[in-house]
Parts: sequence; C-alpha cells; structure tokens
Amino acid sequence: MLRRTNVIQAGIARAAFVIALLFSFAGSSLAGRPLAVDDANVNAVGSGHVEVWFERQAGDAHAGTVAPAIGLADGVELSAAFARDSTNTVSTTSVQAKFQWGPSLPDGCNVGTTLGMLHTPSSGTTTPFVNGMLTCNAHWGSVHVNLGTTQPPDGPGVGNWGIAFEHAFEAFTAHVETFGQEQTSPRLQLGLRKDIAKNIQLDATVGRADNETVFSLGMKFMF
Repeated sequence: MLRRTNVIQAGIARAAFVIALLFSFAGSSLAGRPLAVDDANVNAVGSGHVEVWFERQAGDAHAGTVAPAIGLADGVELSAAFARDSTNTVSTTSVQAKFQWGPSLPDGCNVGTTLGMLHTPSSGTTTPFVNGMLTCNAHWGSVHVNLGTTQPPDGPGVGNWGIAFEHAFEAFTAHVETFGQEQTSPRLQLGLRKDIAKNIQLDATVGRADNETVFSLGMKFMF
C-alpha cells in the first residue's frame, strides 16, 4: 500500500510539473529571458542566442532549461527549449516558429505570431500552441501583450494571456508582468536583466504561483 501511495504521489508530482511547463512555455510561448510574456521581436537573419536558466517551480520542483534560437529569414525566428525537472525526473521539449509582421519600431507598435508544440517523451503527448503578440515601444519603456491558446491532447483548447511592462535603467532593465490561463490563477512576476560582458546577459525573476514563491536565475549568450 505504501509503495502504491508513493507511485501515485510521484505521478501527481510529474503531472504538476508538466502543467507548470505548459503554463511557462505554451502559455506565453518561448519568451526571451527573463520575460515569460513574449515580445513581437525576432533575431536578425543569421543572429541568434542560447538561454540557460534554473528555476524553482510551484510544488518545490527544481528544473533546468536550455533554449537556443536563431533568425532564419527576415521576420522569421526558430527556437526550441529542452527542460529537465531534476526533482520529478520529467523531461520536455518544445519548438516554435516566430513571425514578426513588419519592422520593429523604436517608437511605435508591431505585432507577431508564434506556432509551436511541446512534447513530453515519458507520456508520449504533444501539445500544440499558438500565440499572438503586440509590442509597443516609447521613451518610457515597452509594453508586451500576449493572447493565445493551447490544445491539450485529451481536452478542449485552453486560452491564455499575458501583459508585461519593461523599462531600461542606466545599469539594468527591469520588468513586471502578469500572465495566466483559463481556470488558473494569474501569476505576478518581477525580473531584472543586465549585460555583464559582450554578448552575455545575466537575469533573474521572482514571482508568486499557487500561493508559493517561485524564482529563476539564468544567462543569455548572443551570437
């Protein structure tokens, strides 16, 4: 009986982690660190980056993620993410194509779209998602708005949303954001990023999810 209880608890923990990843990845697509809400910009053709971060999710799950991205053509970026939950031994892979409709305006708005999917090898499930993005820039900072949907394997589509504000200070860039999905409580999150060397960024976030404090620490390498 005890062994069966442990198996059930392990299964619940794995399911919770997968849901958290769907919340992080599919809910806001693969946003640029440290934002969870995506912006409507893409890498220039031939330019790219690799993001690496570690995080504490709700339920005291600890995970690491590696996420490369590269600009394939004008207004088109391909990215992926490979995540491993060391607490519950669950891995996931996500890929997406991001399209920017029009040039990035330093004093104005532009829009983008992402199409992607998240795969969980242990369960064999694949979850497609689509996300629409609006970014508006001005002297006071940038606002990003997301609206999208995911399609779970065994259920109806789930709508998701997000809004973020970021402002560049002399020494760093800070942001505040909130995002969520249908039938879930929204998450509030704060973040900072700073260039510590040429083409190397250090970043961190802290927020609240399911009445728990969650946080992450990461780096971004640009080329």
